[in-house]
Amino acid sequence: MTLIASVSGIRGTFGDGLYPDNLVQYAKAYGMWIRQEWSREAATRQAATGQDSSRKDSGQHNNNPVIVIGRDSRVTGEICEHLVSATLRSMGIDIISLGIVPTPTVAMAVLHYQSNGGIILSASHNPAEWNALKLLNDRSEFLDPSQGAEVLAFMDSKDDSEASVWAPWDQTGVYSADTEAIERHIEAILAHPWIDREAIRKAGFSVAVDAVNGAGSEAIPALLTALGVKVHALNCTPDGYFPHNPEPLAEHLGEICAFVRDQQSTQTQVHLGVVTDPDADRLALVDERGELFGEEYTQAIAFDWALERAVESGREANELCVATNLSSSRVTDWVAQKHGAQCHRSAVGEIHVVKEMQAHGAIMGGEGNGGVIDPQLHYGRDSLIGVAIVLHMMATKALKASELRGSYPTFVMSKQKRTLTDLGMDADTFLANVAQAFSHLSPNTVDGVKVDFDHGWVHMRTSNTEPIIRFYSEASTAAEAEALIQQVFSEVGA
Repeated sequence: MTLIASVSGIRGTFGDGLYPDNLVQYAKAYGMWIRQEWSREAATRQAATGQDSSRKDSGQHNNNPVIVIGRDSRVTGEICEHLVSATLRSMGIDIISLGIVPTPTVAMAVLHYQSNGGIILSASHNPAEWNALKLLNDRSEFLDPSQGAEVLAFMDSKDDSEASVWAPWDQTGVYSADTEAIERHIEAILAHPWIDREAIRKAGFSVAVDAVNGAGSEAIPALLTALGVKVHALNCTPDGYFPHNPEPLAEHLGEICAFVRDQQSTQTQVHLGVVTDPDADRLALVDERGELFGEEYTQAIAFDWALERAVESGREANELCVATNLSSSRVTDWVAQKHGAQCHRSAVGEIHVVKEMQAHGAIMGGEGNGGVIDPQLHYGRDSLIGVAIVLHMMATKALKASELRGSYPTFVMSKQKRTLTDLGMDADTFLANVAQAFSHLSPNTVDGVKVDFDHGWVHMRTSNTEPIIRFYSEASTAAEAEALIQQVFSEVGA
């Protein structure tokens, strides 16, 4: 297997592409970038205040930068964490280890400690043999392209001397463990001013949880218990052995759907099923009949909740907005229009959505893969707040899960890919031809080409890892969605 390295981090199959020296090299590059940013911040603070200190009030006892590290439950996670942690401590960087926690919990901890950055060891929805190193900045956001490029430049640099990289023996980093990060994350959700925890408690919900034995295995049940919800834990042993393909797609979720369906005729009826991926930043939903909502509807519900609650708190609807990416469903536009708000679109990728949110002051963001981004907590996808939002909506509106899903229109997506060989031209030429052929529809070219029709849309973008172009389309039916892709081929002669 090939190691995949990008501005977002590195990932690969452990022992077959991803090796210990890769982790050490990349952790070293990130550490160099952290020290660079730390030094810049120190110089700025000293110039402004005259204080010769680059240290934030993180409660640590060493005058070093601080990085928070968390991981999902993969078998290789502990090994990877030891390698990364030892590398950074050898560079004079303090480490706060959270252990096995959801990715959003790491982001919350970066804010809690006001640390200089964060590292998540998780290959997200990839199979158990994979692992990855994902990087956060001091605002708890994933590195943006320019920051990621600086880290890659440090990794490729041959100019650094060993003496300048590694700390003297008496200036190495301090290690500390934090076992309360999940508890703090849950407490923040319980204290959220827009979550009616009493209404949820009174509803007497029963919820099934499939955390795929990943990082959400303890966090999601603990949150539900704190909300007064009865929990049915299906795959909630965080041992890294995933009982099914860990990507929360319909074809992988037969077990929880069957479980919920089987409870319909019993006294222990399940009102909702929730599914997370291994690092618990994505959320899929199952209604009380055992039917999947579709991941696109997780963020739609969150947008509906945020816009409704914002108006109730005194905000003007026409001043509100939400943000998602170009490949997400039109149901998000429908929700925004229902409230008289706007829905902004960004390039695909969490950090791009975050930047779009910040540019427009969006009160909620997300991605169609089940990602919910609530800036009142942190700028990152968070399945825990997503669960609380869905239960709030069911409780306060007295709706069954199926009724909540039924309150939104149905759109159907088609996702395909074509090799450049099949297309008979290179990617840039193909995308330029599409933009020209549909110029009368003013296609969006922020990320590939997206063409909006009255009855649907098609989004085409290149892959960073394969010589292909990905095609996403949406319409009222699967046949119509696939027909839109064929219409593009016909127009450009591919």
